[in-house]
Amino acid sequence: MRRQLTMTALLLCFPLTAVAQPITVEPLVLQQMQETIRQQQRQLQQQAEQIKAQTEVLQRLQQQISTLQQAAVPAPKPVQAASQPPTPPPVITSGNDKIKLALSGQINRAVVVANDGYNSTLYHVDNTVSNSRFRLVGTAGISDDLILGTRLEVAVSPDRSSAVSQQQKSLRDTYFDQRWVEISLTSKTFGKLSIGKGDTASNTTAEVDLSKTDVIQYASITDMGGGFLFRSKNGAKTFIPNGTSNLKVSDAFSSFDGLSRQSRLRYDSPSLYGFSLAGSLVSNQRSDLALFWGGQGYGFKGAGAFAVSNPKLASAGLLYDGSFSLLHSATGLNLTLSGALQQYTTRKDATNLYGKLGWLANFTNLGYTAFGVDYTRSQDLAQVGDKGYSVGAAVVQAFEKYATELYFQYRIFSLDRAAGTTPVADINIGTFGARVKF
Repeated sequence: MRRQLTMTALLLCFPLTAVAQPITVEPLVLQQMQETIRQQQRQLQQQAEQIKAQTEVLQRLQQQISTLQQAAVPAPKPVQAASQPPTPPPVITSGNDKIKLALSGQINRAVVVANDGYNSTLYHVDNTVSNSRFRLVGTAGISDDLILGTRLEVAVSPDRSSAVSQQQKSLRDTYFDQRWVEISLTSKTFGKLSIGKGDTASNTTAEVDLSKTDVIQYASITDMGGGFLFRSKNGAKTFIPNGTSNLKVSDAFSSFDGLSRQSRLRYDSPSLYGFSLAGSLVSNQRSDLALFWGGQGYGFKGAGAFAVSNPKLASAGLLYDGSFSLLHSATGLNLTLSGALQQYTTRKDATNLYGKLGWLANFTNLGYTAFGVDYTRSQDLAQVGDKGYSVGAAVVQAFEKYATELYFQYRIFSLDRAAGTTPVADINIGTFGARVKF
């Protein structure tokens, strides 16, 4: 380096006129100058390569920033055609923000073909076993243990399956029934108190059923075909009189299921080991008391109920009814039994017995398939000495994804009348229908 500086200083010291003259440079000095130039070129090349690498890093960082910016911006919503407006949000809300409101219901329609021993006729009906209806249920938590409840439920049932007949194939007016109009207070500690119209304590106590065919087949067999009239069996085709009207299926068969739904004051006790008590005071000084049970174990599921009620009928006493149902969970086999006795003060008591064997299967992933075969025997209902027999077979296919059930039933009503009365022909009924819940 010193030699380079010396050479530079000597060159500067010479006058300009001397530059044109030949200069003698030692080979060693020239070689050192050339090496210096090569080193500087290598340094410049390395710096260029570093600048190029840094440029590539900056470009990759810029690309990453652009990608992150695009991900942070929400994708634009697709524009729907004018013929397909967006689905609106649910609009069922309570007018009072203190009450939680729920809307539910069902449609249950069926086609019936009935033969009264002489003619076969097709009927379009609403299934009285579980009629079409809608309900509004409101709830509000008063405390950790106390819940205020309301229930408003109305049946809308044109051409009821329990009322159509040979004389009325289509009913003139639609059936509206205020099934529930009640207010309740429910406590886990003290039980439930209900006031208004709804189930009495004894309602459904004759109809406990775990077979899952009870959308069409259960103890109250007159819900499907109860309005059909018996004809004489002697070839005259005449209807049989029963007091001031003609003899109907519902006059000869009844499950005697308590006091049904009435305006009442009802109390339900808390459950203890699966048992609970209920009692109600009903309008017209009627009353009832019921015991319920439900539980499962050892591979079985069971439920039962028993009730005593005072229907305040003319020349009648107390009504006793009960039912029990047992389901074997592994096989789906089930048994349902029901019985009732209505006391009378001026004639023989009326009785009803019902039994059903069922099978609950899962053939597909659509939903369960339920089968049932039942037998009913009613005695001394329309008059002392009458004996009614009924046999039915049913199948129900559920489509659980769509909250829908399809069902079919075939039933025979047969009545043996007391001695000295006109014998009647059997009534055969085939039913196909569907229930959709919402």
